Parts: sequence; structure tokens; C-alpha cells
Amino acid sequence: MLKSMTGFGRAEKNVGDKTFLVDIKSLNGKQFELQLRIPSLLKPFEFDIRRLLSERLSRGSVDCNISLKDTGNARPVTINTDLAKAYYKPLSELAAALNLDTSTILSTLVKLPEVITPSSDTLSDAEWQDFQLVVLEAIDNLNTHRLNEGSMMEKDLLLRIDNISKLQEEVIKLEPLRQQKIREGITRLLEENVGKENYDSNRLEQELIYYIEKIDITEEQVRLKNHCHYFSTLLADADDAKGKKLSFILQEIGREINTTGSKAYDSTIQKAVVMMKDELEKAKEQVLNVL
Repeated sequence: MLKSMTGFGRAEKNVGDKTFLVDIKSLNGKQFELQLRIPSLLKPFEFDIRRLLSERLSRGSVDCNISLKDTGNARPVTINTDLAKAYYKPLSELAAALNLDTSTILSTLVKLPEVITPSSDTLSDAEWQDFQLVVLEAIDNLNTHRLNEGSMMEKDLLLRIDNISKLQEEVIKLEPLRQQKIREGITRLLEENVGKENYDSNRLEQELIYYIEKIDITEEQVRLKNHCHYFSTLLADADDAKGKKLSFILQEIGREINTTGSKAYDSTIQKAVVMMKDELEKAKEQVLNVL
């Protein structure tokens, strides 16, 4: 089964008195790249969250946003009384010097930096275990999306490889005719320009054999057939992450197609080669999104 790198997953669940919403989006990428946004109470667990995402998603450009939804419960705060006292003395002295009303000093104090801060809330061990289940649910939803998209990609890739194989069968049928046309063309050219009686037919036969062997495409067709078969076999493999392997095989398929085209010297075979290249490029575009 093929799995795409593109997908989206979401999960929302209560953990203790908190409600977490996890959104994960992934796009294609050469390696695992993560953009992670989390609330402050999850900062102690950031590396664990990153490891969890990396292990379950393998590869791709991943954007994960974890938010703490407002449940309507008041959040406790801490008042730094020592800092407030330190602010108060210079403020009261300034108010007296400027002959200002000191009744508003308290409202000014609470607005100063670090005087009032949210309590350092974090997750308990039990809550952390429950929270991981929220992340795993979002990952599972994303992977389900990846599998659905991968299924469609697999059908398209099989179609491209099947089209290449059919075009190759045409090339193999044309190969004997190509050799005969090359032999007849060179012989006719010599007869027209040198004369039939002015060249050694035995020497010509030796040179023709040597030339035809140089432009023979049998080996390329055998390797191309093997590469296409291996590609189709690998698509059905149970391994999730096989995009790089498939990409390497397509490179080898392209090499054999290009060599066939450079040796062809036949317009009909060249047309088949162009069509194979077109199918190959479409397959390469799809493989870029394979996990």
C-alpha cells in the first residue's frame, strides 16, 4: 500500500480540566521538517512531542498546531509582592514630587511587567499520558488521509508504468525491422555512390555486423523490463516509506529509455521513446509526494 506525504489530521479531547485541539498538516519534503506551535504549559514536553511526531510521520514538511481551548474556568495568577513593593517606592516618590494623586498607584502597579503573572501550570504525569492519546489520534487521522491519497497515487503510477511497458513491447517488435532497414539503407547508399561492383561485400557484412551490434538495444530493453517489474512489485510492498526507492528506480527507467532513444535511428521507435518519457515525467511528479 502506498502512502502520500500530504495529509491533514485533527483531534480534540478533554485532559483533566483542560481541552486540547491538535491540528497536523503535512506536505511533501525530502526529510522530516516540523513547525510546532504549543501553549506554554506544554513547553516541558516539547521534545517528547517532536519525537512522537517524527516517529509516526517519518518524512514530509509537517505543521503542527496544539492549542488549549478556553473552558471558561478562571486561570490562577501569581502576584510578585516583592517586585510590586520595589516599584511602589519610586512611584510614590515621583507622585509626591509632581504633586499627583497617589490613589491610582495600585492600578498602575498591577500593569507593570512581571507584577502579575499566570501561575506556572503544567501537566501531571497522568494528564501527559492522556494528552499523548490526543496527539496520536490526530496522527492516525492524518495517516488515514495519507493512505487514501496514496491509494489514488498508486493507481496512477501503475498506469504510467503499464503504459511504458506497452510502448516497450512496440519497440521490441520494431527492433528486427529497424536492423533490416539500417542494413538496406547502408547497402543502398554504397551502391548509389560507389557502385555495387566497387566494394567488398564480405567486408561490408563485417562492418554492418559491428555497427548493428553497437546500436543494438536488446540489453536496454531487458533492463527496462526488469526495472518496470521491480517498480510494480515495490508498490505492493508493505513498507510505508518507499518514495525514495521508487524515485531511484524511475531514474534507472529513464536512463534505459534515453539510451534506447540515442541508439534508435528510427523515427517510429523515437516516437515511442518520446511517449515513454512523457509517462515517466508524470510518474516522477507523483513519486515526489510518496512517503
